[in-house]
Amino acid sequence: MKIWKRALLPLMIFLMTAAGCGNSQEEVSEYSIYYINKDNTKTVAVGYEPEKTTAEEMIEEFLDKLFQDTDVVDYRRPAPKGVELESWVLKEDQLSLYFSSAYVEMGNVEEVLCRAAIVRTLVQVKGVECISFYVGDAPLVDSEGTPVGLMTAESFIEKPGEQINTIQDASITLYFSNEAGNGLVKEVQEVHYSSNISMEKLVMEQLLKGPKGKKGRAAIPDGTKLVGVSVLDGVCFVNLSEGFLNQNYEIAEPVVIYSITNSLAELKDINKVQIAVNGDSNMVYREKMNLSDMYERNLDYLDSSAEAKDNLEEKKNK
Repeated sequence: MKIWKRALLPLMIFLMTAAGCGNSQEEVSEYSIYYINKDNTKTVAVGYEPEKTTAEEMIEEFLDKLFQDTDVVDYRRPAPKGVELESWVLKEDQLSLYFSSAYVEMGNVEEVLCRAAIVRTLVQVKGVECISFYVGDAPLVDSEGTPVGLMTAESFIEKPGEQINTIQDASITLYFSNEAGNGLVKEVQEVHYSSNISMEKLVMEQLLKGPKGKKGRAAIPDGTKLVGVSVLDGVCFVNLSEGFLNQNYEIAEPVVIYSITNSLAELKDINKVQIAVNGDSNMVYREKMNLSDMYERNLDYLDSSAEAKDNLEEKKNK
């Protein structure tokens, strides 16, 4: 069986691992069905008033809505066609959902958005506090074979909003190509940015602009645009335009990949990075860098001579 690669909600939502069932949720007077936006970047809540009243009936009613196509062009159903819910069991406030084998054929982002929409919809039902996913009879597992486990209302939390359009300062560490194109050079930039832009987007935008100093050059090919970027359960998903496929053999392909990966991995919430081109990661970049892989921080390509020079200059300035 294909094992799904672990991810989380993109852009404005992150997933915190749930160790067990949480406290009883507060009663609400209005319910929502959670769909996925057309850009496949986040879940969207649409107000809904259920007709049923008992927990079992409401679960069935909500599931029917989740697995139906929506008439709104800006939203789509969470579970794609072909993914079927074979059965479900509610026992002692824990809801277990059993999916067909097609569930694990979803891509990383699609799977997490699907799971998030389903969980966030169903935990609104009084009497449902924990939800677990199964594929066939086996618990859903991550890429390392670890069960995803129970999910609660607190498993999907929106980042607290900051004041819109305020200007903030940040120090970010970026990795660019050295002049030879065979290594990375580190550059710390002091930047001013709007509070309503995510740090991962800020990092990618600065990478695309290139270094401010003179010791390196942009590793990402000219003409590349950022389509989208999101952080899901410690994994940053970077979606680039087709310009990323422009070949610049002056820069080694690992330098391109790790320019992006190492820069994003400097952010505290990011452990791995996956790159896609127009949403497609099922390809090999140039000759050997498989974009379906999740890349981790790797400083083996750091230009040691440039690093030593920086350290020397830093000591002189002290």
